[in-house]
Amino acid sequence: MKKFAPIAAIALFAVAFTSCKKEWTCECSTTMNGTTTTVSGKTTKMTKKDAKAACEKDTNVGGVQVSCKIK
Repeated sequence: MKKFAPIAAIALFAVAFTSCKKEWTCECSTTMNGTTTTVSGKTTKMTKKDAKAACEKDTNVGGVQVSCKIK
């Protein structure tokens, strides 16, 4: 049991500090002629860093500025 404790501690440390993959919600909004439109959608299972990059990828659609963020 004493030999297992250091291995378990290292494994627990590694799991605690790795990024977990989950579904994220990407929420986008745009304002045109004084009207704000908001749309949201779910990502596939990915890390928060990857989801943020994918969500904020297209911020100019057809000449209209779109603001997107991860929730």
